[in-house]
Amino acid sequence: MAMIVRGFIEPIARELPMEYALELNRLIELQMEGAVG
Repeated sequence: MAMIVRGFIEPIARELPMEYALELNRLIELQMEGAVG
């Protein structure tokens, strides 16, 4: 599931500075953990 979301966000993340991309990944992972668990 997380890979699907990453694939969707990757083009957007490329446009962002690295710090924003890392924060975005962290937020997605937290949301995925909450959704799965």
